[in-house]
Amino acid sequence: MFLLNSIIADPGRLDDLLSIAGSSLWPMMKGAITYTIPLSLISFVIGLVLAVFTALARLSSIKILNIIARIYVSVIRGTPLLVQLFIIFYGLPNLGLTISPVPSAIIGFSLSVGAYASEIIRAAIISIPKGQWEAGYSIGMNYGQTLRRIILPQAARVSVPPLSNSFIGLVKDTSLASLVLVSELFRQAQEITASNYEFLLLYTEAAAIYWVICTILSIVQGRVEVRLERYTAK
Repeated sequence: MFLLNSIIADPGRLDDLLSIAGSSLWPMMKGAITYTIPLSLISFVIGLVLAVFTALARLSSIKILNIIARIYVSVIRGTPLLVQLFIIFYGLPNLGLTISPVPSAIIGFSLSVGAYASEIIRAAIISIPKGQWEAGYSIGMNYGQTLRRIILPQAARVSVPPLSNSFIGLVKDTSLASLVLVSELFRQAQEITASNYEFLLLYTEAAAIYWVICTILSIVQGRVEVRLERYTAK
């Protein structure tokens, strides 16, 4: 309302706002292209690998692996991602371990993805009928072969929708990387507002960019799910 009243009182202010929005668009888009999207992709891939091993450890009969996996998942899911990032970037230097901003963000996001995605993958593996295991054993496969060739491919199809949602959530969570000095989309918005104080305009513009990216990802997710349905038994 304040912004609208100021525009009504000073029509020339609208031109100024449009000029600021136009000039700030590319820096924020550049931040998204060079940091936000790559951070999301790299962290998700690493986190997904970690999630598979964690899920298998949770299902393992080896007690020590099961305990380690449970503790990892409990700690990561039970503490805020922002606090985890601060511990990695600002806390570890107290132990003599200094990690630069981008690797710190990747480590934090990967650990988070690994913990949450491991529960998705574990649930997907559990959902596969036991008869599938028995079928693998009956044709001479061992545990590893049955898991790799029969169980995991089926579990992957079940996992796609929730994992896709996790990736979209990760794209939004990368805004937290601005607090560990990564020049991603939101960090660019913060730096621009520091010079002109147009917080509402520029933060809304940043939100719109996030929304466009996530909308595109949602469309891709929908198409992938439709394609996967062709290979699902009815």
